[in-house]
Amino acid sequence: MRLLFDKNTWQEIFGSIGKNRTRTIITVIGVLWGIFIYVVLAGASKGLDNGFERTFEVVAKNSMWCYAQNTSIPYAGYKTGRRIRLKVGDANILRNRIPEIQYIAPVNTKGAFGGTGALTVRGLNSNTYAMYGYYPDLARITPQKIYDNGRFINDQDIEQARKVCVIGERTQQEMFEKGEDPIGGYIRIENIYFQVVGVHQYQRTTPFGSDGDIFIPFTTFQKIYNTGEDVQFFTVAAYDDADAAQVEKDIKAVLKNLHNVHPDDERAIGAINLGVIFDRIIGFAKGITFLSLIVGLATILAGVIGIGNILLISVKERTKELGIRRALGATPNEVRTLIILESVFLTMVAGLIGIILGAAVLNLINNLTQDSALPYTNPTVPIPLVIGALLVMVVLGTLIGLIPAQRAVRVRPIDALREE
Repeated sequence: MRLLFDKNTWQEIFGSIGKNRTRTIITVIGVLWGIFIYVVLAGASKGLDNGFERTFEVVAKNSMWCYAQNTSIPYAGYKTGRRIRLKVGDANILRNRIPEIQYIAPVNTKGAFGGTGALTVRGLNSNTYAMYGYYPDLARITPQKIYDNGRFINDQDIEQARKVCVIGERTQQEMFEKGEDPIGGYIRIENIYFQVVGVHQYQRTTPFGSDGDIFIPFTTFQKIYNTGEDVQFFTVAAYDDADAAQVEKDIKAVLKNLHNVHPDDERAIGAINLGVIFDRIIGFAKGITFLSLIVGLATILAGVIGIGNILLISVKERTKELGIRRALGATPNEVRTLIILESVFLTMVAGLIGIILGAAVLNLINNLTQDSALPYTNPTVPIPLVIGALLVMVVLGTLIGLIPAQRAVRVRPIDALREE
């Protein structure tokens, strides 16, 4: 411990480094590069993880959209290519047969998938927007951001098939004057007057939708377009501890049974499963973190071995100097500590520079992706992981320093003094 705070000790360490400056810098870069790779890769994977966590804050993680398509296998007397029609009553059957379902909401839409939207007029302003028929439960599956003085569709709207709507931000901008409060105002949709009860903020949490979408009660949509009991798709949220992939399989199995679809027909019932997608993304992020750990440690180890080689060469070059130290009374432990201190010092300096450079790159990435639509935010490495990496480097620096240190201890003063 005394040597650690001895001015002469550090003068000798810096003198040794200065004699082999180029060689030392090149070797230190190896350690630096290892910790740099670890910080950048681990931080990048954390940014991806954070981005999707932020995205899924406003939607149930085990949510999915199930929709009907055409059959691909003939079954029960029906030919291939039959179009399946989901029904409103299917929702109750699914809820009763699959206990893992927490919420389920039938949805109908016009203009959401490339078709012509609903013509909307107010005064001299007109445009077409995608329109959705929703149940209140949809807000429990995908929480809606409604501006202060507005609201979402409620149960009374459904029961009475009210002519009310929730409009998008763009719809408000294009239909109403700047500064005008749209709540309580009226717009004409498909030649029917609707009262605006809310303005929603668009969120990128679904595979469809835009900032101009208009939401109306599902029952009102039924009457306007005479859809009867037909449903275009179901929005489903399973409980958090449920297996999203299994819930999807169960939903498809029940719907196939209800609509006389062959059990092996994979095309008739489609689904977009956010739960499965989320699990894959989290697994991918964890995989990158693990890879960064392996690659970083391997590179650090290679760099530390390089430092050990430098110190071996340094010990050989300093044989006479070490012999003089021993002749003047330096103990083997003092010589050993000197070499180990040099090894740990070089390792720590390389590690700290690597961490600083890695943090700078992560900060640059964060600045470049802040306003991006990518699900990516705050790429950082937890402090405990950084401290752990530094401790590993100290341990490796100490262990690798023992080899040249032992060689230095074995130098006999009389032999060293005879060398020229």
